[in-house]
Amino acid sequence: MFRSKAIKFFIHAAGWLIFLGFPLLFMNKTQETRSNSFIIIQSPFYWLFCLTYIFMFYLNAWYLVPKLVFNKKYISYGIIILLLLGCVYFLQPFDNLLENNLFKNAKFATSQTAMGSPGHDASIPNIGSDTASPGDKSLPFGPLPHQDMRMQDPRFKSSNKIIFIHQSGNIDMVGLFIFIIVIGLSIAISTVQKWQLTERMVVRAEAEKAHAELSFLKAQINPHFLFNTLNNIYALSVTDSEHTSESIMKLSNIMRYVTDEVTEDYVLLQSEIDCINDYIDLQKLRLGKKTQLNFTITGHILNQKIAPLVLMTFIENVFKYGVSKHEQSVIDINLGVDEKKISFFCQNPIFENGTSTNKRKGIGISNTKRRLQHIYPGKHKLNISTNDGLFTVNLEIDS
Repeated sequence: MFRSKAIKFFIHAAGWLIFLGFPLLFMNKTQETRSNSFIIIQSPFYWLFCLTYIFMFYLNAWYLVPKLVFNKKYISYGIIILLLLGCVYFLQPFDNLLENNLFKNAKFATSQTAMGSPGHDASIPNIGSDTASPGDKSLPFGPLPHQDMRMQDPRFKSSNKIIFIHQSGNIDMVGLFIFIIVIGLSIAISTVQKWQLTERMVVRAEAEKAHAELSFLKAQINPHFLFNTLNNIYALSVTDSEHTSESIMKLSNIMRYVTDEVTEDYVLLQSEIDCINDYIDLQKLRLGKKTQLNFTITGHILNQKIAPLVLMTFIENVFKYGVSKHEQSVIDINLGVDEKKISFFCQNPIFENGTSTNKRKGIGISNTKRRLQHIYPGKHKLNISTNDGLFTVNLEIDS
């Protein structure tokens, strides 16, 4: 934020320094007047010219456009712009600056003639005197615009006279053109800043929405997982199984993992595998002889990380819908790990276990798909198929 503000400050400063330098370049075109930049800067008409446009630029960019244009108050904005245009017409900033500079140069030439400066051509008339010829073209700075009229103007006949701000009947076309450019630039800058602010707000809103959605999905997964596990332990307790206490201990390990670590966006892969092992051990206690379970882990598990409970959703689905007490079934679960990728495969036959089977299964799988899209955008591949009565999941995650 500080860097952005600093860059914006330097851009504005550089732009206004260039703007302040333009009058000096335009006024000093001849050798005789190149040394008078300091005199121009001291002139009140120079600061009238510069400060008028600087004030109008920031007034429009910081107040008029945000308060009126962005709030669709176009009529009020148009009236204020016309008033500002009238101010420029009355002040005539560019013409006053130009004529003041010409007046100062004429005064400078008069003083040089009176002093008899070296190299001064005696044929050059005294501009400050009443004998100056209105049509004389031999001034050191060349013929002046509308020289015939200005040499008759009393403002040029005495160094004690000043230049009036407003000249009746004169239109400062250059000043009005600069006004249009300044207003246009200020509107453009305000619009770009508004667009950038809107973009940041949209990105922030999307991030907050994604975070809230992930939290909601986790809240859905945890009770669902706990509900299924408690059902399994309940079945063991009803049959007075000797593995009931062991099952409770494993459930305690699982719940500790779910409570302490699942709140993070990423957990160690080893922690996820430990949870999977405890869960599979719990499921083995209730599996009959008709179910064959093949669970393998290959590769080197180091410090890889993974989103919590992503794999658990599919494993839970395997045992809930791929086990039958009356039919033979084979469950395959394979986990492959290397330095750059985590590969997961599971396959189970499809058994219809009640009317709510498809609905619950759909909730768990759809939630996992959405989590993967949020956490691993463009970094995962998920293929789910139901061919030949088998439910197959292939998942690859870039670690």
